[in-house]
Amino acid sequence: MKLYIGNLAYNVVEQDVRTMLEEYGVIESFDWITDRYTGKPKGFCFAEMDNSSADKAIKALNGKEFHGRPLKINQARQNKKGRKKRRFW
Repeated sequence: MKLYIGNLAYNVVEQDVRTMLEEYGVIESFDWITDRYTGKPKGFCFAEMDNSSADKAIKALNGKEFHGRPLKINQARQNKKGRKKRRFW
């Protein structure tokens, strides 16, 4: 299951989130989202874990304070089929 992890403080680093999630199971993939121009984190990321581990992480961490902010963790929504990503250039 792919998870959305949001409302991250801007001083949080990728390893902080990985360490927190690894308490609930093996992370199969991890996408740390940054601004393409500044390289700074955007305050959210995605992680993929098996369904059982993901459910445990959601139940334990959603709403929990992490670096001074309440986490938002839920199952990531899929992009709508046929929807194109916007590109500005």
